[in-house]
Amino acid sequence: MIPIIVDIEASGFGSASYPIEVGLVTVGGQRHSLLIKPASDWTHWEESAEAVHRISQQTLRRHGRPVREVAETLNELLAGQSTYSDGWVVDKPWMTTLFQSAGLAMQFRLSPIEQLMSEAQTERWDAVKQQVLSEHREMRHRASYDAWVIQQTYLRSCDSSDRQGVG
Repeated sequence: MIPIIVDIEASGFGSASYPIEVGLVTVGGQRHSLLIKPASDWTHWEESAEAVHRISQQTLRRHGRPVREVAETLNELLAGQSTYSDGWVVDKPWMTTLFQSAGLAMQFRLSPIEQLMSEAQTERWDAVKQQVLSEHREMRHRASYDAWVIQQTYLRSCDSSDRQGVG
């Protein structure tokens, strides 16, 4: 089966940072991108992070959706499903920050994609990811595109026996 992939862009790289965009790609390949209007107590901002994702604070204020609305949308899209991240060690805390601020419980699971991968697949990962990137380079570093790259890398790096039990 094909895993649902989640990727998060954040205001910075440290523990004080918060999520500013959640991107995901579904089993069917549909991409979703949710810009987040920061909660009033989310104040940490790193210019170096903005240089990577190119999402300004002004863009978030203008086009971001309220924290609760983003959390509700994620629950609607992902309820009862397992989702995966290649940056779980940072994405999970950012997702927790989002849902705690929204006052809602996550109705889906977020796990490291490494849980799905065989040893051989792990060894192929970097080379396959570079191939996917070279074939489909987008100019923007954004969460939904990154999620799609991760999903494509997963699919291309595994053989049929690696995919059993996903979903």
